[in-house]
Order: sequence, then C-alpha cells, then structure tokens
Amino acid sequence: MVDQVERRAPLLNLRLLVILHDLFMVVAAWVSVRMATGWLAGTPMIGWQQIAIEINLILLAQGFLQWRAGLYRGVWRFASLPDLANLLKAGIMGAAAGGAVLLLLDAPIESTVLVVWAFPALLLVLLGLPRLAYRIFKDMRQEAHRRRVTQRTLVLGAGRSGRLLVPELKRRGGYDVVGFLDDSRRLRNTEIRGIPVLGAINHLPRVVREASVDLVVIAIPSATNQQMQRVVEICEQAEVEFKTLPTLTELGNSVTRFDDLKPVAIDDLLGREPVSLNWESIRAGLTGKRVLVTGGGGSIGSELCQQIARLAPASLVVLDHSEYNLYRIERRLRQHFGDLVIEAVLGDVADSATVEQVMQLNRPQVVFHAAAYKHLPMLQNQVRAAFRNNVIGTRRMADAADRHRVETFVLISTDKAVNPSNVMGASKRMAELYCQAINGRSPTRFITVRFGNVLNSTGSVVPLFNEQIRQGGPVTVTHPEITRYFMTIAEAGQLILQAGVLGEGGEVFVLDMGEPVRISYLAEQLIRLAGREPGRDIEIVYTGLRPGEKLFEELFHQHESYAKTAHEKIFLTRSSAPMLDGLDEALVRAEQAVLQYEPGVLRATLERFVPELRRSSRAESDSKISRLQAGPANKAG
Repeated sequence: MVDQVERRAPLLNLRLLVILHDLFMVVAAWVSVRMATGWLAGTPMIGWQQIAIEINLILLAQGFLQWRAGLYRGVWRFASLPDLANLLKAGIMGAAAGGAVLLLLDAPIESTVLVVWAFPALLLVLLGLPRLAYRIFKDMRQEAHRRRVTQRTLVLGAGRSGRLLVPELKRRGGYDVVGFLDDSRRLRNTEIRGIPVLGAINHLPRVVREASVDLVVIAIPSATNQQMQRVVEICEQAEVEFKTLPTLTELGNSVTRFDDLKPVAIDDLLGREPVSLNWESIRAGLTGKRVLVTGGGGSIGSELCQQIARLAPASLVVLDHSEYNLYRIERRLRQHFGDLVIEAVLGDVADSATVEQVMQLNRPQVVFHAAAYKHLPMLQNQVRAAFRNNVIGTRRMADAADRHRVETFVLISTDKAVNPSNVMGASKRMAELYCQAINGRSPTRFITVRFGNVLNSTGSVVPLFNEQIRQGGPVTVTHPEITRYFMTIAEAGQLILQAGVLGEGGEVFVLDMGEPVRISYLAEQLIRLAGREPGRDIEIVYTGLRPGEKLFEELFHQHESYAKTAHEKIFLTRSSAPMLDGLDEALVRAEQAVLQYEPGVLRATLERFVPELRRSSRAESDSKISRLQAGPANKAG
C-alpha cells in the first residue's frame, strides 16, 4: 500500500502543475482578450476591480469545464488528436461561459460578442502549444535515446557467418537488423530469417541513405585483403560506422567469440587468407617436448609462446632481457594455461653464463631464437649493440644448443638480411650464415625462417602512424614509392611452427609474404580507419630515405633459388654461396672487439662476410661527397 502511494505521488504533483498551468493560461487569455476587445470596441478602460471579478467567475467556470472535458485524464507526453478535441470542447464551452459572465456583469454587447469569438481561439493556442511543444521535445529525446541504444544495422554478407550473426545480435540487444547485402545473384530479392537481402555490396551508399542505417557489420570472416579493401572503401563512401567479425584465425582462439564485433583494423585490410597448417606434424614436433623461446616477450616471441602453449609441451622456458615484456607474457601464459610448466628467465642471450645456466637447468629439446634488435635507423649507428645481440647472441645460443644436444634450433630472421644495405640486416645475415655453418658439424637441426614486417609489432610503422594520427599529424613517410612486405603476428607465428617441423637442418625457409604494400597506402588507410581524411584532416609528409633504408625489400639473395615445400606458403631456398672460411676465427676476434668497444672492427667484420653492406656503404659515402661538392657550387651560383 505504501509503495502504491509513493508511486502515485509524483503523478499527482505533475497533474497539479498541469492544472495550475492551464488556469494561469485561462487568466492570461481572458485579460488579453478583454483588453484587446475593449480597445477595438472603443469602450472605456475597464477597471481592475471589474477584471478581478470576471477572472474569479471565469476561473470557476472554465476550470470546471476543462475538468469535465477530460483534459487531466491524459498525459502531455502522449498528447494527440483526442486531446485536441477535448481542448476544442473546453474552449467552446468556455466561450459560452465567458459570454454568460459578461452578460451577468452588464458588459457592452459589442465587447461580449468579440470575447465570445476571441477567447476560445486564444485559449486553444495557449493550452495547445505547450502540450504540442512538450510532445515534440519528448519524442525527439526518445528518438535520440533509441538511436543511441538501438542501432539500425545492415549486415554485409548473407553467407553462413551473416546468418549466424543475426540471432546473436538479437540476443545481445541494441541492434535492429534491417537487411543484408550480398554479391550473390542467387540471394537477390530473398529473405533470410525474415530479413530481406537488399542488393549487392556496392549498393551500400544508397541503402544506407534509404534505410537510415546507423551501423554496418562486415560478416565475411574469410575475406581476402583485396576483398576487405573493397568493402571498407565502399563503407567509407557511404559515410557510415562499420565494424567486422573476427577473422577465421581469430575465431580459432578460444578467447574470441563469434558475436564479438570489432572495429576494422589494418590487419583486416593487409592480412591474407587464413593459414592452413598441418597441425598433426606440428604437434608431433612440440607436444610433450621441452621448449625454449628467446625474446619470448617480444611481438613474435610472445605469439610463439602462446601458440606453443596450446600444443601442450612438457615445459616452456621464456628468456627475455626486458623485465616488463617478460612479466607481461608470463602473466598471460599463467592466466590462460594454468597447468603448463612455465619458467620465465630474465637474461641476455649474449651473456654466456645466462645461456649455459638456462640450458643446463631446463634441457630444452626445441629452441626458437627470436631475440634480436630490429630497429633499423637506430642500429645504423649502434654497430656494437647490433653485433653483440644479433650475431654474438645467436652464436652463444647456437653453440649451447649444439653442446646440450638440442633436437631443433629455429632462427627467426628477416627479409632485411637479403642484400642488406644496413647494419641491422647485415647482422641478421651473419646470424643466418653461422647457423648454416654450424649445422654441418652438429647433430642439432639448425633451421632459419625468414619473413618481412609484422603488423602491429613493437617498434613497427603501424603503432608509429597511429600515434601520429592521434596527435593530429602529420604522418611521416620516407618516400612515396617505398614498399614493404607485411603479415599478421598470428600468421607469422603459425608459419614459423610449421617451418620448424619441415626442416631437416641447414635450410632457410622463406614465408610467402604476398604482394608488397606501399607505405603511403598503409598511412592513408590508417588515417581513414581513424575517421579522418588523408590530406584534409591529416597530412602525409615525405621525409626522404634514411641511411641504410631501401625502397623495396627482397626475400631471396641473387645466388639463391627457391623451391616449394609441403606447405604452400613456405618456400625453401637453395643457396650456392661459397664456403665461409675463417668465420669462427673472425667471430672470436669480434667478441674481443665487443668487449673493447671497437665498432670499426665490428663493421669491417660485417662487410667482410656480408659484402652487400660494403657496397652500400661505398654508395652512401659517394652520395654524401656528391652532395657536399654540389653545395658550394650551388651557393656560388
């Protein structure tokens, strides 16, 4: 009973306010009409005492008539035509009441006639307009709330994924699916789950306008990068918010659900078809094995750790020299793989004591060596750091793997090791050469996997561009024509695992990187995905090639040919490189140069075994001399 009283109290208060509002409007209408009609009829000015008597009488009569007409049974929020009819009824009866009041008080007949006509008209306006304005205001608020809570949604793709998505969206709530768009002619003018197929995907701009679409969901998880680029371009033309389903690769992750919608990312535009792996052979090579991943906290290393953990190894050792990266990957592994035996080691691969301790205590059977410095411009002037980490660190790990009879050692390399024009690429090339050399005298299978840039990896161009976009630009690109190969972190990790079980020792496997991507195109797409327009909202500035940077990268050396393997996305190089005499002795001398901080000796070692670097250095030096010689001439001219 108390609850009912509490619920009625606000309603009674609102109704009282409405009554007071209407009575005030009755007074305003009566005074306005009496003053105006007196002036028009030319009658003497009416005294305030006379007006007060009229107001009291008209309030009693009009208040009763409005109550009898049912004006206070409805709610302003839902004012409609019946309420307008009630207002007219009250106004007409009020005119009669007003005329009777005036006749009762012996008012002039001319004024009485004018009041009988003018009073109900003005009263209808004063009572009706506030109700109409309130109704419009509430409708607009409700519509804004509806649009905020429930989005009119269009699904691109009427295949299996799109059909499964509809009930998921209805279950979740907040989505009003108005139709599908699909390029299949067979589906035109049909309905799926009661929802019409409204046309092909290129009809999107028209359908968005006609159906007042708020959100487009791209339900094509198997789309290639070319298909996704086309669809995203059409969505941008339609100027509508768009999201996408997880890719088939992401759906394979137990953490990702089918109904998880996500903004379209650059991975969706540059990623390729889902990788098809021979998981039986991968499991045979890793399940129940003791595995070590160096650089396990980095982009590739952490992805390898997570994928290896799913294969139930006997133990997983993660070695990294970054405290934060190691903490992050250890926490993630323990969170998702609670039963896995995990050993996190904070250490340096170039430190022989650390490497020996890790090998002795854990006795790994498989090693994935991902630890490396990779930031090209920085390493160009940091020869000692690059050599120590990338070359000496690889030699330490490879020698320890040989001593402790590791079954398989996989070196993670880069396309920048091919015809390198920079210190980073040359150091990775020397690491490749050492692993090929030691393979010939060791029972361990030494395998090298080479691939290009990884999207969203630490220090890569994508996070840099995103940061520049967040700051309002400009986005800096070194050259309009510069291109690079890209693949997703997940794809790289999976193909590394596959290559690791394909090799017999001594091979260099090269991952199929697809077509190279112009960095300027990458910058434009990232700007558009951020809801901006390249050149208008965010400028792209070309800064010129940096020292050691090439316009395009290569995947094979001139003296290398390649052959297909059992996996369509992994190639095997066939090298005809000459034997590298004196490599071991040179590396012993290089270690002394690292201790004595002699970068000149280290660079000379790189140029001796990687002659492409020497040619690049000579060309760069000639270019500097030419610029210096041209400078004075230009000034003189």
